Amino acid sequence: MTRAGRSGSHRSKKRRLTLVLAPVAALAVAVPLMAHAGAATPGEVDADCRNDSDRLANCEFVPVQHKKNSFGPNERVSAVERNCGFPQASTKGFTVAAEVTRVVQTESGSVVSGGTKLASSVFEVGVQFTTQEIDIKRDDKATSFSFGRSGTMKADHIAFFMWSHKRTDVSGFLKATYKEEQDGRKVFFSPGEGATDVHVFYPQLLKNGTPDGRLWLRNVKCGTPQADGILNSRNSVRAEPGFGEGGENVTDVDIPLSAIPAP
Repeated sequence: MTRAGRSGSHRSKKRRLTLVLAPVAALAVAVPLMAHAGAATPGEVDADCRNDSDRLANCEFVPVQHKKNSFGPNERVSAVERNCGFPQASTKGFTVAAEVTRVVQTESGSVVSGGTKLASSVFEVGVQFTTQEIDIKRDDKATSFSFGRSGTMKADHIAFFMWSHKRTDVSGFLKATYKEEQDGRKVFFSPGEGATDVHVFYPQLLKNGTPDGRLWLRNVKCGTPQADGILNSRNSVRAEPGFGEGGENVTDVDIPLSAIPAP
């Protein structure tokens, strides 16, 4: 009898202990889940700023560092003309056209549209980087040029004009302020406070309003992989080497920017 009583008493204590501990364990699990659930991730901040989410009170681009006089992509800005199979050079008229605009590049893609809180902040940041020496394109409206110019095609070569615009690269991070608190706070960053992963490229302009950059005439030897690749692309966008970087089958000739008419 005594043994049975002890055994029953022991089991009763274990049951009571289990009942006491179970809610505590459940609470411990719930706390970190609750703490994490409402926080805005860097990806959500990025998306909310790009889409001008109604959840935002404000979104700001915070600059950390900048680099002037960097160059943008190398772009083909005229049709490709052929002088393949001919033993003499030939002069040909080209139509040259290009445009530049401010670009906001986040981790998830590029943003160029205006009218958002982020666009307004980017414009204001741009004001800081316009000087007497360097004027920059602060808004997202395109500035372009288009003009006719003759160029010399070498014997048995194709020829076209290339362009790379000059820009000021400002890097930093996004600071989003939400209307409602999330996880006890309203301010979140993307990709993080103090980061330099978000880039705003402000095209630089000459005093007459013409985009600043480098314009050149490129000749490429016919029958080479470089020429075949260009001809087969049918004027689609493709990566091109920079000035003087095309190799032995490519000849580049600088064109002065004074040849570009003011807009």
